[in-house]
Amino acid sequence: MPASTERASDRAYQQLRDMLLDLRLSPGSVVNEHDLAQELEIGRMPVHEALARLAGEGFLNVLPRRGTVVTAFTLNDVLDLFEAREAIECGSTHLAARRATDEDIAKLEKLVAAADEARAAAHTEDYLRADYEIHLSLVRMLKNSLLADTVERLLMHNLRFWRFYFSSRTVQPTAMLGHDELLAGIRSRDGDEAERAMRRHICASRGMLQTLF
Repeated sequence: MPASTERASDRAYQQLRDMLLDLRLSPGSVVNEHDLAQELEIGRMPVHEALARLAGEGFLNVLPRRGTVVTAFTLNDVLDLFEAREAIECGSTHLAARRATDEDIAKLEKLVAAADEARAAAHTEDYLRADYEIHLSLVRMLKNSLLADTVERLLMHNLRFWRFYFSSRTVQPTAMLGHDELLAGIRSRDGDEAERAMRRHICASRGMLQTLF
C-alpha cells in the first residue's frame, strides 16, 4: 500500500474519530461513506479503511441491509465499559503511583485543578475533557504503549457516552466527580492507596450512572 494512501487513511481515521467523539456522527445514525469522503475531501478508499478500523474499535456497527451505523448506548454496554475500566485502570494506577516522577505529579495537579475549576463553573465540556486527560495521564506515567492504547480507547468510549448523556439532560453538580483522592494516592506514591482511590472513583461514577438511568 502506498505511503500516501496510508497517510490519507490515518487522516480520515483521526477526523472521523473526532466526529464520533463530539457527536457530529450521532449514536444510531447511518454512516454514508460517499458523503463522508466528500465532506472530508479524502478519497473513498481511505475513508472505507478508516471506517473499518473504527468498527473494529467498537465505535461503529456493520449491520446487514442497513449498512454502517454509529454504535448506540445501552445500559449493559456502558456497565461493561465501567467493568473494563475498573479491571484495567485500577492496576495501572497502582503502578503509576509507584513510578510517578515529580514532573508527572505536577502535571496531574494542573489537570485536577482544571477539572475542579470546570466543576465549580458547571462547564460540562471542560470538565469532561479534563477528566479524560487526568485518567490518560495516569496510564502514560507507565511508559507502556500497550496499556496506554487500551486505556485511551476505553476513555474515548467513556467520553463519547458522557457527552451524549449530558447533551439532553440538565447536568447536576454531583455528576462531575472530584479527583482529590486520586491525586493524593499518586502524591503518596503508595500503589495500594492509589488503586483504592481509582476503584472508589470508578465505582462512584458507575453507581451514579445506574441511579440516573
